[in-house]
Amino acid sequence: MASLDAVIVGAGPNGLTAAITLASHGLAVRVYEAASSVGGGARTEELTLPGFRHDPCSAVHPLGAGSPVLARLPLARHGLRWLHPPLPLAHPFPDGSAAVLDRSVRLTAGSLGPDALAYRLLVDPFRGRWDQLAADVLRPQFTGWPAHPVRLARFGLRSALPTAALAGALRGPRARALLAGLAGHAMVPLTSVATSGIALLLAIAAHEVGWPFAAGGSQAISDALAAHLTELGGEIVTGSPVRSWPDLPDARAVIFDTSPAMLAQVAAGQLPPGYLGRLSGYRYGPGVFKIDYALAGPMPWTAQAARRAGTVHLGPGYRDIAASLRSAGDGSAPGPPFLIVAQPSVADLSRAPAGRHVLWVYAHVPNRWPGDATAAIERQLDRFAPGFRDLVLGRRVAGPAGIEERNPNYVGGDIGCGSFSGLQAVIRPVPRRVPYTTPNPAIYLCSAATPPGPGVHGACGYHAALSVLERSFGRKTDPVPS
Repeated sequence: MASLDAVIVGAGPNGLTAAITLASHGLAVRVYEAASSVGGGARTEELTLPGFRHDPCSAVHPLGAGSPVLARLPLARHGLRWLHPPLPLAHPFPDGSAAVLDRSVRLTAGSLGPDALAYRLLVDPFRGRWDQLAADVLRPQFTGWPAHPVRLARFGLRSALPTAALAGALRGPRARALLAGLAGHAMVPLTSVATSGIALLLAIAAHEVGWPFAAGGSQAISDALAAHLTELGGEIVTGSPVRSWPDLPDARAVIFDTSPAMLAQVAAGQLPPGYLGRLSGYRYGPGVFKIDYALAGPMPWTAQAARRAGTVHLGPGYRDIAASLRSAGDGSAPGPPFLIVAQPSVADLSRAPAGRHVLWVYAHVPNRWPGDATAAIERQLDRFAPGFRDLVLGRRVAGPAGIEERNPNYVGGDIGCGSFSGLQAVIRPVPRRVPYTTPNPAIYLCSAATPPGPGVHGACGYHAALSVLERSFGRKTDPVPS
């Protein structure tokens, strides 16, 4: 008889959320984490200089602050606080102006010139309805009737479009660039289906819940989840890599918060060859080339709006962003990069010594790309913030190999744990009636390689845990209420 009910491999936000869900139903749960601390993609470390606290991966959390799963947990009691920058997002242009994504729809629309009305028509139907929308979007699709089918259908009609199609209906360059930058978080070409959904969801989130940072860094999210799990009686074992099946104790269910590749490696002898072959066909997306900076002062952005923004998108126009994403996807050498920049210390002064700042930036590059994008990234930064190099006290560079070394789930530097293109945007990792299950009834997957996909929202872990409760323990449960 197994002494443990469930074992979770990987202590990222999804693994911890799965463990919490199971432990809250009275199950004996243990989490194994290879690193010396919990966190996965939600960590904070002094990567450059003492006193400068950087997030190696995720830093800005619209889907964390807006997660219906995390909202049900007492994470504030365990130290989690959301800090909002004065402005969620700025998209500066070479002339010193900027489009903005403000908490206010009116101010956002006002920055978009001739597309002000078009923008309002896109987002207004969902204002004041975030809880309903998030509950239906941040769940596996095709596995049950949504709680709000009419609203989800209205969102789906827009979100199924490629960004290229939606942008083609806009009149001005500012709105097209803003939309392209938002869609760029999907790390696929703008001609890919469903990329409009990413852009629209992130825009709505900015108005409804903001794009905040976790006070002290993203590690605070993971630490709060870990503290609550421990409070429920769950165990966490860090510094304990699981490389093969014998590394695991007996348990009625094993849940992997890992890439499909790691699942296949560890559970090779427990899964049929046909399923393992399908996992081997799972497609990973482009990698990222990331730089963390310790700065002597705030970024000298030419656009004033960028100085107040927690996130800054750098791509002069729609065509520039589209070309950058396309080159990363087709494996060609990257040209002038589209950059996603995070400025945590705009909202959180504790992230750096007094008067100093932290900043991270990444560019999309081909998966496993071996080159060095530092010069290209810094040219683009200097284009929009002349003289920023004079403020650099230290930098930490990580290409795709370094990203994967930090977190093996990011295969080839893919921080989305799998391409968001084609059917894989909604059917992950392989077609199954219940996406978290495998042919072995005791083995499950709960990482961002399962629906609803990337983001620090805990929804993959939560819905996987519901599958575990029902299938391995015969307990019928209700999904997140909306």
